[in-house]
Amino acid sequence: MAEFMIANMAPIMFASLVLFLLLGFPVAFSLAANGVLFGLVGINLGLLHPALFSALPERVFGVMGNDTLLAVTFFTFMGLILERSGMAEDLLDTIGQLFGPIRGGLAYAVIFVGALLAATTGVVAASVISMGLISLPIMMRYGYHKSIAAGVIAASGTLAQIIPPSLVLIIMADQLGRSVGDMYEGAFVPGFVLAGLYVAFIFGVTIVRPKWAPALPAEARTIREDDGSSGMRSVGVLVLLSAAAAIVFAKTYNPEAPTDERIVVSMLVGIGTAFLLSVINTALKLNLLSRMAAKVTFVLIPPLALIFLVLGTIFLGIATPTEGGAMGASGALILAVMKQRLSWKLLKQAMDSTAKLTTFVVFILVGARVFSLSFYGVNGHVWVEHLLISLPGGQTGFLIVTNLLVFVLAFFLDFFELAFIIVPLLAPVADKLGIDLIWFGVLLAVNMQTSFMHPPFGFALFYLRSVAPKSVKTSEIYWGAIPFVIIQIIMVALIIVFPRLVSYGADGRGGNGSAAQAPVELNTEQINESESPEKGAAPAATGTEDDLAKALRGESTPTPQPQPNAEAAKKKEDDLEKALRGE
Repeated sequence: MAEFMIANMAPIMFASLVLFLLLGFPVAFSLAANGVLFGLVGINLGLLHPALFSALPERVFGVMGNDTLLAVTFFTFMGLILERSGMAEDLLDTIGQLFGPIRGGLAYAVIFVGALLAATTGVVAASVISMGLISLPIMMRYGYHKSIAAGVIAASGTLAQIIPPSLVLIIMADQLGRSVGDMYEGAFVPGFVLAGLYVAFIFGVTIVRPKWAPALPAEARTIREDDGSSGMRSVGVLVLLSAAAAIVFAKTYNPEAPTDERIVVSMLVGIGTAFLLSVINTALKLNLLSRMAAKVTFVLIPPLALIFLVLGTIFLGIATPTEGGAMGASGALILAVMKQRLSWKLLKQAMDSTAKLTTFVVFILVGARVFSLSFYGVNGHVWVEHLLISLPGGQTGFLIVTNLLVFVLAFFLDFFELAFIIVPLLAPVADKLGIDLIWFGVLLAVNMQTSFMHPPFGFALFYLRSVAPKSVKTSEIYWGAIPFVIIQIIMVALIIVFPRLVSYGADGRGGNGSAAQAPVELNTEQINESESPEKGAAPAATGTEDDLAKALRGESTPTPQPQPNAEAAKKKEDDLEKALRGE
């Protein structure tokens, strides 16, 4: 029995963790309990050195000293303040009026507002609950199919999972040992492509089943001119003038500037042009713009300004993601003050919810560090690498199997648990196969979106159920989610087939080919991340973990798992040297 335990400690340890989770034990305590239990078993069997747990305090304090995780706190607080500031109500009302005259207009408005809320809040619950409370009753009142209405609201809310400043991207960057800024840049295009696929689906529904997504009736369109016209022509002219200003500025801007910098600054110029024209028209009472054009401009400017304050400063290199999150939280407070919604009660609720979520994340991360300490000690990472590298098909086979694994596990685990348990096991294998870890992280983040939409355990479906009218059945919410889960799977396939959808850095690196191996100039934040002890689960620290595991086992202890070949051993030594140099 002892020989069997020694030879199969890693798979037994992993199976035990799965059993604990299936029995319903809290994830953080399941991870920590497994790590401690099998650490003690390994010591008693002579597989591990008694000094194993002496490394535990340093790993726990490393988690608590991780500055990157502060971004989770700031973005959560920002999202909760914005949820209560009335911004979602104003956006849904105005954009609903803008798209109302066309079939599916309210659904388009929900997707548009969902993308905007995702780019400002980064919190799925806030987006789904806000849109469920405001839009679902209106969509039902004007004859929308219940499943379509519920599905589009739940799916649009989950865009906060992939569109920066997403919380899961912060966690993913931390687990992969990569820059949060690069992860944000890499996810920017796929996030909006996914929103475009949602729009295409609604357009298809309006063609095949026009009665399922009707246009708003004339009496429901409240923003009109004195002569009864909609004022859409004025909106079109304003959009053209803003786009022209942005394009002209982009042509004359510094040609040596990075592409992402030119895009961000040009968009800022275009938005500023629209706002300036609207302010001049209102201040001088020129009446050149319609009520619709003025209303849309003044409602869109606050969230767009907040997006630039957060993402623009990160992409331009002015602020780190943590600093960007702090500015976003400050901007959300200012918006709440301007709308006269800020109160001590609101502030206390937001701070209480933020503290709970942050504690939840840190506890899971501490548990994951305890688990990985023992798991690495028994050569668990070698077992996982051997299991996945031996798959047929190379990179493609690995990507197919890992995405299927994440998709199935998403039925039972949320994205935090997937990021802390599964990603540290997959990342070293992906790195060894030559897959760019930023690209891999974005791919997994898109896949993890399905954890919010899976019937019957999807959190977005539960959020929507909690605020939906009783006339909407739970089964209708589930059926409405299925087409959007399929769209998310299609998006995963698109990223694999067209890897350049994920681009980041000054030269637009991305994909999983040779461009992924281009040298990267590290900034100060990246250097600190690579040197910090909390990166134990990240690929950059794999060599350090191996040396720690070897020291804890001792030279004379037999190794139960298959040994890596000479090339892999050389790679680990190189990784160790790079980690020690902070490269």
